[in-house]
Amino acid sequence: QVQLVESGGGSVQAGGSLRLSCAASGYTSSSFCMAWFRQAPGKEREGVAAIDSDGRKTYADSVKGRFTISRDKGKNSLYLQMNSLNPEDTAMYYCASDLRLWIAYDPLGDEQYKYWGQGTQVTVSS
Repeated sequence: QVQLVESGGGSVQAGGSLRLSCAASGYTSSSFCMAWFRQAPGKEREGVAAIDSDGRKTYADSVKGRFTISRDKGKNSLYLQMNSLNPEDTAMYYCASDLRLWIAYDPLGDEQYKYWGQGTQVTVSS
């Protein structure tokens, strides 16, 4: 049974940094596609960053140059390093995974992912 558990959220001032973690269990996460999504109150869920089995990364334009997605195969975990945070980054952040090696079209589309974590809240104050 695939399970994803996020951690690392919190409150930070604008310009600060946070590192989110997603612990995967029930399968070898490094073998498959994984991604981070976020949803702010009153807004649709949006893809933030994705990584495939070959380590290729995709980022939303809004986070390019500020966020970095990575994975630790030994720990079966996914990470999102977030720097230069601003209030617009405030949202619930979710880890997602699908049992495919690659996603050829729209790797930041939420319909591409079958498994989801419960989310971790990130709040950025100005």
